[in-house]
Amino acid sequence: MKHIFSSDTSSVLLNGVPGKVFHCKRGVRQGDPLSPLLYVLASDLLQSMINKARSDNILQLPIPLQHSQDFSILYYADDTLVIMEACQDQLLALKNILHEFSTSTGLKVNFSKSMMVPINVEDNRAAQLAQLMGCELGSLPFTYLGLPLGLTKPKVVDFLPLVTKCERRLAYTSAFLSQAGRLEVTNSIFTSFPMFCMSTFKLHKIVIKQVDIYRKHSLWRGADLNDRSPSKATWELVCLPKSEGGLGVLNLQTQNEALLLKNLPKFYNRLDIPWVNLIWERHYSTRALPKSTNRVGSF
Repeated sequence: MKHIFSSDTSSVLLNGVPGKVFHCKRGVRQGDPLSPLLYVLASDLLQSMINKARSDNILQLPIPLQHSQDFSILYYADDTLVIMEACQDQLLALKNILHEFSTSTGLKVNFSKSMMVPINVEDNRAAQLAQLMGCELGSLPFTYLGLPLGLTKPKVVDFLPLVTKCERRLAYTSAFLSQAGRLEVTNSIFTSFPMFCMSTFKLHKIVIKQVDIYRKHSLWRGADLNDRSPSKATWELVCLPKSEGGLGVLNLQTQNEALLLKNLPKFYNRLDIPWVNLIWERHYSTRALPKSTNRVGSF
C-alpha cells in the first residue's frame, strides 16, 4: 500500500500541453479514480483488525448473529460508523486499534470531529465514555449520510432540513423562465430533492404537502415568494402522464411507495444482504412471513 500511495504521477497543463511529470510522495492526487480502491483496502484492514480483537475476546459483538461474526461497521466515503457496547474497557481497546490503524496507514482519526451516540445509557456514564474517547457526545436522532437515524420512526421535524432545502432553492428559480423551463426545473430540482429520503423512509403527508407547495410555486409563479396568483390547473391533472393530458410531474406519495416496494423482493427472497439477514434472524426465524397482523420491527 505504501508503494501504491507513492507511485502516482501528475503533470500541469499549460495551454493544453502537459508539462514535466512529477511523482506524488504523499498520496494520490485529488479526484484520482484509484482513491476509492485505496479506501476499500484501508477500510478492510480496519475491519480485519476489529474482527481479530473480537476473536481474541477483547471486543464483544453488540448483537450476536449466526449468519455473520463480523463486527458491525458501516463505511461510506470518509464516514465510519462503529456499533459496539458501552463498555469502558472495549472503548479503550477500540481507541488503541484506531491508533494502530492510523500508524499503519497514515489515515489519522480526528476524535475531536467524531461523535459518540449512546443508546439506553445514563447521561453521566455516557459523558464519561465520551470524555474517555475524546469525542463529542451526541443524541438520537442524528443525521447520518443526510438521513435522520434513530430508534423510532422519524417525526415531521426530523425532515425539516429537506423542506428548508427546497425553500431556499425556490429563490433561485428565475422569473424569466418560460413555462416549459419552469416545468423542467420542477422535475429536475424540486422533485429530485426528496428522492433519497423517500428511498429509505415513508415521508409524512405533511412533509409531502409542503414540498408540493414549493413545486407548485416553482411551476406556476417562479421565484416570487409573495405571488399568490391561482394555479392554471389542478395538481392531480399536473401529475398525470403527458399521454393522458397532464404534465408528467411525479406524484411524490405514489413515488415514495414505489421506491419502498423495491425492498420487498429482497426481503422475501432472503437475499444475502446484511439488513435482510438481520431482520430474518432477529424477528422471523420462528415466525411466519409477515402479514398485516404479525409485522414486527421496522417492517
